[in-house]
Amino acid sequence: MNASGTDLSTRLRVERAAVETLYRAFSEKNPDLVDEVLASDWDDIPLAPGQQPGPEGIKVIIRSFTQAFPDLQIAIHDMIQEPGRIGVRAEISGTHRGEIFGIASTGKEVKFRLHEFHTLDGKHITTTWHMEDWFALFLQLGQFPSQA
Repeated sequence: MNASGTDLSTRLRVERAAVETLYRAFSEKNPDLVDEVLASDWDDIPLAPGQQPGPEGIKVIIRSFTQAFPDLQIAIHDMIQEPGRIGVRAEISGTHRGEIFGIASTGKEVKFRLHEFHTLDGKHITTTWHMEDWFALFLQLGQFPSQA
């Protein structure tokens, strides 16, 4: 047992469930799920253009993505974990049915990769560093966002 009264395997399960819930918020189109798993001062690095910090900022992103890809799913391929840290290799898929990054609906099915590293405090995600393969997405859509 550690100082908080929980054993290591319990902590690892709780942290893993928190990260899985973050991705379920997208797949289930339920932004409010992040309230359960993100720290109130969660740091998302880098923020998307116009994204506000913290849990409320990611809720706007979730709504935007699920409007653009109503059948959006995030498949987790790998999770590498140690206490307080989880690395994720995942893939986002869906059919482009709404505007995203200024690109009107194309009706195309897409898949693109996502790599994220999360730090956790035992129950909540405190920081997420992420990199999505936007280049692959734009190639599949057949266009890139306009440069304003």
